Amino acid sequence: MPVFRLGELFCGPGGLAWGAVNADIGSPQYRIVHQWANDYDLDTCHTYTRNICPQNADSVICGDVRKLDLQALPEIDALAFGFPCNDFSVVGEQKGFEGKFGPLYSYGVQVLTSHRPQWFLAENVGGLRSANEGNAFNKILSDLKAAGYRVYPNLYCFEKYGVPQARHRVIIVGIRDDLPYEFRVPSFRPYENADVTCRTAIENPPIPVNAPNNEETKQSAIVIERLKHIKPGQNAFNADLPEELQLNVRGAKISQIYKRLDPDKPAYTVTGSGGGGTHIYHWSEPRALTNRERARLQTFPDKYVFEGSKESVRKQIGMAVPCRGAKVIFEAILKTFAGIEYESIESSLKDEADI
Repeated sequence: MPVFRLGELFCGPGGLAWGAVNADIGSPQYRIVHQWANDYDLDTCHTYTRNICPQNADSVICGDVRKLDLQALPEIDALAFGFPCNDFSVVGEQKGFEGKFGPLYSYGVQVLTSHRPQWFLAENVGGLRSANEGNAFNKILSDLKAAGYRVYPNLYCFEKYGVPQARHRVIIVGIRDDLPYEFRVPSFRPYENADVTCRTAIENPPIPVNAPNNEETKQSAIVIERLKHIKPGQNAFNADLPEELQLNVRGAKISQIYKRLDPDKPAYTVTGSGGGGTHIYHWSEPRALTNRERARLQTFPDKYVFEGSKESVRKQIGMAVPCRGAKVIFEAILKTFAGIEYESIESSLKDEADI
C-alpha cells in the first residue's frame, strides 16, 4: 500500500510529522498520512493537534508512554519515534541506559514488534554514538534488528540539507526485513547552493508583524550592556568584556553562553533551554531571538502556531526535528518504496550498523 499510515511516539510539536505529511516525490499515490501520535507534554500535544491533525484530536494521545497500552494502538504502516535524548546528549551527564530517559527507545521496539510497520524512522542526538562508550548505540541497533528490520543509521548534518542551523542528529531508518527495499542516505549535493545563513532565514522574507509566537524577550540592563560588547559569533568567554560584565563561572565554559549569531553562517544548535545566557542571541540587536525566529531556524512555517507559555514554546521548538530536514529523509524513504532513483551517499555510520 503506497499510502503509509504513520504512528508516532515522543512526537514533540510535529517537526517530524510536518516533514512526513508534506513529503512529495511527484507521485501522489506515494505519500504519508497521520494515523496517531503520543507525547507526555500537554502543550506539545495541543501544538501537534492544532497543526497536524486539527480534525482528529482524539488521534493524539497525551500521556506517559510507559503507561500506554501499545498493542491497542491502531494499525500503522510506518512508525516515527524521536526518543528522548536527555541521557544521550553531549551537553549533560550522558547517563545513557542508566538515566531516566535512556530505555525509552524500547517502547518504539515494542510497537515495531506488535504492529510490524513496513518501515520506521528513529531520531536522537549525535551524542548517542558515544553514550556508554558506544555500547548504547550498538544495543539500540541490535534491538531494532532483532525486531525484524534492516537498519540504516546515519549522522545527518542538517545545515548540509538546506537547514539554516548546525544541527547534527543520528537518524536510523529501518525497513522490515521481509521487504525487498534498500534505503540509501540522500545526498546533500542538491542543497550545495542553498542559502543557509541565519540572517536569510530570519529576515527573508520579513516575519509578519502579527506572526504568532513572536513576542520579544525582555533583557535586563546588564545583559543588554554585555551583549553590546559581544561581536557576532562571539560568546561571553571569548569577547573582550569589561571586568564588571564578565561572568564569574567556575569549571566548564560552555561556548553558547551569551553567544551571538554570525549572520553569514548557519545558526548554532537551537536547544530547549534559555536560562543563564543560553538563549540564542541576535547578531546586531542586543536581545535574544523570539520564538518565531527560533522556529524559522528550525524551518517551521510562520503559520505554525505553538501552544503554551513562552517558556513552553521555547522548549518545544528546541526539542523538534527541523521540518525541512525531516522532509528530505521521508522523501528518500518514499522514493525507495516507489522505485525512484535518487542521488545518495555512503552512511557516515555504516560500520556501526554491521554489528
